[in-house]
Amino acid sequence: MSGPVPFLRKGTLVRNRSLLVVSLAVVGALSVSACGSRGGSKTGTDNAGGTTVTIGVDAPLTGDLSALGLGIKNSADLAAKQANEKNEVPGVTFKIEALDDTGKPAPGQQNATQLVADKTVLGVVGPLNSSVAQSMQQIFNDANLVEVSPANTGVALSQGEKWATGVKARPFKSYFRTATTDAVQGPFAAQYLIGAAKKKVFLIDDQKTYGAGLAATFKGEFTKLGGTIVGEEHVNPDDRDFSAIVTKVKAAGADAVYYGGEYPAAGPLSQQLKDAGVSIPLMGGDGIQSDEFIKLNNKAEGDLATSVGLPVEQLPSAAKFIADYKAAGYKDAYETYGGYSYDSAWAIIEGVKAVVAANNGKVPSDARAKVIAAVQAVSFNGVTGTVSFDEYGDTTNKQLTVYAVKAGKWAVEKSGTFAG
Repeated sequence: MSGPVPFLRKGTLVRNRSLLVVSLAVVGALSVSACGSRGGSKTGTDNAGGTTVTIGVDAPLTGDLSALGLGIKNSADLAAKQANEKNEVPGVTFKIEALDDTGKPAPGQQNATQLVADKTVLGVVGPLNSSVAQSMQQIFNDANLVEVSPANTGVALSQGEKWATGVKARPFKSYFRTATTDAVQGPFAAQYLIGAAKKKVFLIDDQKTYGAGLAATFKGEFTKLGGTIVGEEHVNPDDRDFSAIVTKVKAAGADAVYYGGEYPAAGPLSQQLKDAGVSIPLMGGDGIQSDEFIKLNNKAEGDLATSVGLPVEQLPSAAKFIADYKAAGYKDAYETYGGYSYDSAWAIIEGVKAVVAANNGKVPSDARAKVIAAVQAVSFNGVTGTVSFDEYGDTTNKQLTVYAVKAGKWAVEKSGTFAG
């Protein structure tokens, strides 16, 4: 989900994912090795008398969503490298193990099994997509392995399938996220369009966990505020010919199109609408708030997207991250989730730090379970602001940003906190 504001995007992308601008990413694989003669856990390899902890990273490193995935991986990698440079956890060296899920649940599930089998892994950053997260959560939870996603926005992942009815129940104690959820992102977009006098919307989603969930929360708030849904359609994420839907949108008299999904399909959809003379904005979530959306759509001017958090480039807390990322020489942009990925990785590092400090400077044999508890209690100033988690494992940062394409770039339109 992933521009000028490289780390704002999400879901199943991405929200499978579902994000917005104030975001940045951390990628890594946490591998722990401790020498038995030091009284630690025999979960890793001896590293000059110390312990190596692996932070796993799961993201789409190839395929249509790889721009976002590589930003996640690199950001997590930067966090691990800086933790080592600072000797953040005395006696512990962090390393990253990044696996490619291609944005699909089945490879994600296989990656989860592989990471669990590596006893040196004490935490995982990712995934990007909410649908991929669904395939991994049980595996990580059964192994007491903490998972911190920088991009998932599907609400049920943390609050249970009945959350929309007011019945919230956390399904997995091992699951956390630094991106806010679609429960606020969709409604925030609805409030923006109503305020902009866009009261007739054609609703489209890609049927994935992120896209469908985002569209549903948008629809609920939009109609509550007096807006009218003049048409609804579902597409396949791999579709690139939208001529039939363009005809329906044109006939519906919509003021705007709201799309629940990611940029690979959203870009061509918007392009084809404009080519057909449908000169109305297409709006989506963090899954489209990426430079890739603009590259796929040379008529994107005026299109809109929400993303989690405040614009990263405008955050004093993010200035060092941006400079350090550039200095590190990564060839890929940190993208929408870069800042959030860095913070996700650092949350794991902080968790390991607390567990090691409480065990006389050694990694305990039951480190994974203790790291989960430690991550639940973390609170620190990160790239995206204060990083901490509520009782569901969700970020306590509920701020969002609306972006608009202006002069070929994503520009900030409005930032704020959703008022339910």
